[in-house]
Amino acid sequence: MRRGKSRPKPLAAARDFARDLFGKEWVRAHKSNRDDMTTSTHLLRSRRFLPLFVTQLLGAFNDNLFKNAMVLFVVYSVYDSEAAEGKFSALASGLFILPFFLLSSLSGQLADMRDKARIIRIIKACEIGIMLIGGAGLMLAWRHIAVEAAAIPLMLVALLAMGVHSTFFGPIKYAILPQHLRENEVLAGTGLVEAGTYLAILAGTILAGWIPVQWAAGGVVITALAGYVTARKVPPAPPQHTIEPLDFHIIRASYTLIRRTMEDRRVFLAIMAISVFWAIGTVLFIQFPPLAKNVLSASKEVASLFLVIFSVGVAAGSMAINAALRGKVSARWSPLAVLAMGACVVCFEQVCEHWGPAAPGQLLNVPQFLGHPLALALLASLGGIAVAGGMFVVPLYAFLTTFVDRSQTARTIAANNVVNSGAMVLGAGIAITLSGIGVAIVHQLLLSAAMCVVSAYLALLLYRAECRVG
Repeated sequence: MRRGKSRPKPLAAARDFARDLFGKEWVRAHKSNRDDMTTSTHLLRSRRFLPLFVTQLLGAFNDNLFKNAMVLFVVYSVYDSEAAEGKFSALASGLFILPFFLLSSLSGQLADMRDKARIIRIIKACEIGIMLIGGAGLMLAWRHIAVEAAAIPLMLVALLAMGVHSTFFGPIKYAILPQHLRENEVLAGTGLVEAGTYLAILAGTILAGWIPVQWAAGGVVITALAGYVTARKVPPAPPQHTIEPLDFHIIRASYTLIRRTMEDRRVFLAIMAISVFWAIGTVLFIQFPPLAKNVLSASKEVASLFLVIFSVGVAAGSMAINAALRGKVSARWSPLAVLAMGACVVCFEQVCEHWGPAAPGQLLNVPQFLGHPLALALLASLGGIAVAGGMFVVPLYAFLTTFVDRSQTARTIAANNVVNSGAMVLGAGIAITLSGIGVAIVHQLLLSAAMCVVSAYLALLLYRAECRVG
């Protein structure tokens, strides 16, 4: 064999060409993306991450399957009054959110001061009992047995308990990752958890609108059992610093937690802007099922479609803003994004105002709904609300994990949950009050549009503070 200068391999030649054409930055970014994909694939096969990932996914799926199955069944099969349906939807949302307001301070302390894996197992064991109660309520409602006397109270009790479940699990999923993952794996692990949560919410929402309620009753119990099995595989995660006594005084603990967390003005403004955003989202989610039934004459499958479009839109907005900011944490586009969200809410309200009602007693299925002349405008405005909302809120969440010490991440998220949930409970209370005094559901949409202006102002203050520090 003749020795001499060897020919360059095809891959090496392609790499050299790319370097010459695009520069070293392109090649480095290409390699980084490839490494990220490799890391993500590796994590999904690792016991350090996979059990937590699956446990979180099952929990988010179960929350949304039960909550949406309950609300859609009661709105479409129990009540026949727009005011009663609006009150029930608001009550359900308020009960689920209330534990975040009352118990987030304790959950943040536990996440930092106790073995996180042991807490996860306790939480998932409790979920089995909670879903047995909720499933019993769904079965009684399906059989039309003591619906208002027993079925609805059982479902609401289970929903409140699932709110407690989610309150205690939420901070742990963020705080446990730095313990189980290497430094170069944390970002990939966080991204996988967020993607899995989104997919689980989407799957639970879709399924709740399309399967019979008795199937949902069995499904939530089976999912809870599966979640407990995967939770037992999560490796131990003991506290990383000196254990301090837990403060069970929820008012004092919440006040102390919020005061310490909000000492940084940027974190304070980010939390306040996020809180107003979630108050807006709560009002919208409360309105969707009764609005779909009474204003748009649409079936529960269409109401489920609204929630799906909202979830997909938020995800699309999240990816769009990440591309626009090129990975830099900044509130630069947040004021404009939330103003665009408010404009889309007004457009949505106007389309609803001009929507012609169907024949009495008739509800449009998905194909009939999509065939309506105004369907495209309605879905476009709804998608616009969600995309703009995702573009608004994602950079603000990044502030909460970027500008605090890692040992304080769980408590920062907990403080954010306290303030967010307080705003959401307030939003639910306003919706209940407006329904009680007879304000039409469609007109309540304008409240959400007005609240977008408040969020825009807070985001503008945040961006100005960011510029001063930068």
